[in-house]
Amino acid sequence: MNNLNPRLELKNISKRFGPVEALVNVSMTVNSGEVVALLGDNGAGKSTLIKILSGVYRQDQGELNWEGKNVAIKSPVDARKLGFSVVYQDLAVVPLMSIYRNFFLGREDEICKKYLGISFIRKNYARSISRKALNTLGIEIENVDSNVGILSGGERQSISIARAVHFQSKLLILDEPTAALSLKETAKVLSYVQEAKTSNVSVILITHNISHAWESADRFIVLYRGEVAATINKAEASIKKIENLINTGEI
Repeated sequence: MNNLNPRLELKNISKRFGPVEALVNVSMTVNSGEVVALLGDNGAGKSTLIKILSGVYRQDQGELNWEGKNVAIKSPVDARKLGFSVVYQDLAVVPLMSIYRNFFLGREDEICKKYLGISFIRKNYARSISRKALNTLGIEIENVDSNVGILSGGERQSISIARAVHFQSKLLILDEPTAALSLKETAKVLSYVQEAKTSNVSVILITHNISHAWESADRFIVLYRGEVAATINKAEASIKKIENLINTGEI
C-alpha cells in the first residue's frame, strides 16, 4: 500500500443539518487495495459520510480528492462514474428479478442490442458474463436464471460485491454487509471482501461487529460524535482499544 499517494483523501469534511453537526472536520484516506473499517456508534456520522461519498449529500465544507484530483460528487451518477460502488445493508437488488438481470441492474445498455429501434436483452451473453463474474470471486450459484428472492442474505450480498468488482469499481463501500447473516454466510461475505482487495479495489467497511472488522480490515477509522476519534493501523490496535474508542472517543 502506498500511503504517500492515497486513492481517496477526505480533508476537513463537515456537514450540518440545522443545529446538528453531523460531521466536523473529518479527514481520512483510503489506499489502493486496502480495507478500511469505518466504525462508530449510532449517530457517530458514518451514514452521513457514506452518503457524501455516494452523492446523496454534498458536504458543507472540506475537500474530496480522488486519485490525486479534487472532485465534486453532486449525484450518485457522479459517484458511479468515478468508480464508487455502494452495497447497502438493505441491498440494491430486486427479489422478483433473475440473478443475471440483477447483475446488470442500471447497466442494461451493456447487454442490449437494437433492432428496428427496439432494444432486446442479449440473454445468453448476460448469463455468461454474470456467471463468470460470480465464479471469479468463488461464488457458486447453479442457475443465474433463478430469482434473487430465493437466495440467502449472504448470496444476495455476494451478487452485489461481484457486480461491483466486475464493473471495475475502484472503491467498494459496504454498509453492514454481515447484518442478519449466519456464521457461514458471514465468513463467505468476508472472504469476498478479501477477493475484492486482491483485485486492487479499495474497500470501506461499515459494521457494528468489531470482530468482523478485525478479521477484514487493514486500518480502523473510528468516528465519535461526528469527529474522527482515531485512525489506527491493525498492528497498533486491539479489539479492546477499538471498543473504548467507539464508546468514549478516547483510547
